[in-house]
Amino acid sequence: MRAVRFEQFATPPKVVEVDDPVPTAKGCVIKVEATGICRSDWHGWMGHDSGIALPHVPGHEFAGAIAAVGKDVRNWKVGDRVTVPFICGCGACSECHAGHQQVCSHQEQPGFTHWGSFAEYVPIHQADLNVVALPEAMDYATAASLGCRFATSFRAVIDQGKVSAGQWVAVHGCGGVGLSAVMIANAAGANVIGVDLDPAKLKLARDLGAVAAIDGRGDVVEAIQEITKGGAHVSLDALGHPTTMTNSILCLRARGKHVQVGLMLGDHAAPAVPMPKIVAKEIELLGSHGMQAHRYGAMLDMVRSGKLDPARLVGDRISLDRAPEALMTMNRFQSVGATVITDFAA
Repeated sequence: MRAVRFEQFATPPKVVEVDDPVPTAKGCVIKVEATGICRSDWHGWMGHDSGIALPHVPGHEFAGAIAAVGKDVRNWKVGDRVTVPFICGCGACSECHAGHQQVCSHQEQPGFTHWGSFAEYVPIHQADLNVVALPEAMDYATAASLGCRFATSFRAVIDQGKVSAGQWVAVHGCGGVGLSAVMIANAAGANVIGVDLDPAKLKLARDLGAVAAIDGRGDVVEAIQEITKGGAHVSLDALGHPTTMTNSILCLRARGKHVQVGLMLGDHAAPAVPMPKIVAKEIELLGSHGMQAHRYGAMLDMVRSGKLDPARLVGDRISLDRAPEALMTMNRFQSVGATVITDFAA
């Protein structure tokens, strides 16, 4: 199969021919029809994730059709249209037994713990636990975002932030995760404020339901405090940077919730935290890491009802041959909406 592979961290990946994967007894192989290029992939390519073994094929948010199943798989057959959470549970640990596969003690992550979806095929273990059926009407490019940025945002807003109607919600960083969060919080009835440096992303945030859009180069905290008359109830750092994290915490009202969604890796792995406000105002600090396969039903119900429309978040559609450049330049430039690989032919 054709795949994007890098031999060393932070060196140019290449499109090469590699062996097709085969399913384990409880696993499956998925023919990739679309896969998003995510900031997490860039972190992996840079070497910020110490669990990656070289050489490596990145990619973790994808959708496609099942190409092969192991002998012990019961719920899936060849041809089924599916996606997969980027965190796959083992099914045996205490967290999995409690339904918290997103923090599985022995989790696997396509594109990190093993070769991922910048390829024609990708293997998944424990298929009956981790694979999710797609609505027939949903195209693969839209479905690709469900495995990471859209599902991650859904859990961050609904399950962790517990956003409710009438609350003020600030979203810091309007890339794929942030724009997803804007749409989801708006669907939950919140008053959403988007923060970014890019006017085009701020415009899209407004189009997706944000009631205000703030240029991140200004005094973000003061602007949010003024708009909300006291601070946000829930604030999300959807980028993963010390500045956005700090602004997210400081813009909250008393007893507000900060949800850290963007990864803080490399030089940003141990940022200074404004602890005086956290203590004095009883601020809650919450992490949010993906979403379990069994929670996809609630999200997909909102998609079917028309309350959520992830298709609006799809940006550029590119070929596998353009993926190396898109990955390497991600930290310098991100398109409006999610860049998705949809053409895998030579």
